[in-house]
Formats: sequence, structure tokens, C-alpha cells
Amino acid sequence: MNQIKPAQKDAYSLILEAIDVGVFRPGDRLVESDLAERFGVSRTPIREALQRLETQSLLARDGRSLIVASLDHNQMAELYVVRTELEGLAARLAARHATDEEVQVLRDMVTEDRALLGDPAALARSNRRFHKQIHLTSHNRYLVQQLDLVYRSMALMATTSLAAEGRGANALEEHLAIVDAIARRDEEAAYAALRDHISVAFVTRLKQDSKALADE
Repeated sequence: MNQIKPAQKDAYSLILEAIDVGVFRPGDRLVESDLAERFGVSRTPIREALQRLETQSLLARDGRSLIVASLDHNQMAELYVVRTELEGLAARLAARHATDEEVQVLRDMVTEDRALLGDPAALARSNRRFHKQIHLTSHNRYLVQQLDLVYRSMALMATTSLAAEGRGANALEEHLAIVDAIARRDEEAAYAALRDHISVAFVTRLKQDSKALADE
């Protein structure tokens, strides 16, 4: 019997994933030859992928080099406005459409994430999975697509708000409140809980950036 091989990721997806998980951080220079060697592909698809990422503003020019872009204060604020509304809508729709099994998956994720407290990087990765699960639980493919675009830009932030002291534990309590509202089928409470969660994350990030500037 012939085995079905998993589809290989293209150069664009490989580079995008590397940015998303923090292999490449804002300000890092991306070189065609290095990327081709790292991912085991020829330079032509790498070049095309870099051009596509530059068009999407995920990469920026630094002289003749391409670097991973970063977000300034205004861009970050604008992104959080959009993220807050879209995530709130996702929670509202999740409360309307979630199956019992989907609610249990969300609840289990919160429980399992308690073991990651003290590891901000791992918690940040799990946090993205939790939010992605809510997006999927909305059962609205167009909303999921738009949130995927938002999260691509979120990868351009150099730090995670979950690194702030005490933020990880508080975030998990906020996640639990979101899940509880979804489980009760309370659309307004789910919407408000997720909006409040994003708002607190944004305030935390602003404080982090302010402290980083003061320490320079």
C-alpha cells in the first residue's frame, strides 16, 4: 500500500512560520542563500517568498537588505483596535456555535497551560493556540481568515506581554472567564471577556515598551 506523504510547505510558509514562532525577530536580516540552505530549497522560491512578504509589510528594506519589520507605537495601537473587535466577535460567535466538545477542548487548554507558568515563550505559543481555537470555534471561515492576517502582524512584536510579572497567571484566569461565558452560551459576556482580555494585554505591552525606552 502506498503511503500518503504529508504536503511539503512552500518557501513562503516556511519563512512566515519562522517569523511567527520567533526564529526570526524584528530587525533580523534575511539572506536568500542562508534561507535556501536552512530550508533546503532553491533560491528562486525563496526570492519570490521574500518579495511577497515585503509586499505584505512583514519585511522591510534596510539599504539593499531585507529585514523582519517591526511595529511602531501607532501601528501597534491600530492593530490592537482591529484585533480587539475581531476577537470579541469570534468569542460572541463561539458562544453561539460551539459544540460541547469544543468547549471542553478550550477548558482543557487553560488547565494544561498552568504548567507553563514561568516560561513566557512557551506560554505565548500556547496562548496563540488558545486564541486560534476560539477563532475556529466561531465557525466563520471569513473571520478566521481576517484574524490570521492580524496574527501575522502580531508576530512583528519583539516581546510578549506574558513576560510581565504576574501576567501569565492573570491571563489564564481571563481565559477561563472567556471559556465559562462561551460554555454558558452568553454571547455578550464572551464578547466582553475577550475584549477586556485584549485590553489588559495591550496596557501591559504599553507599560513594557515605556519601561524599555526609559532603560535605554
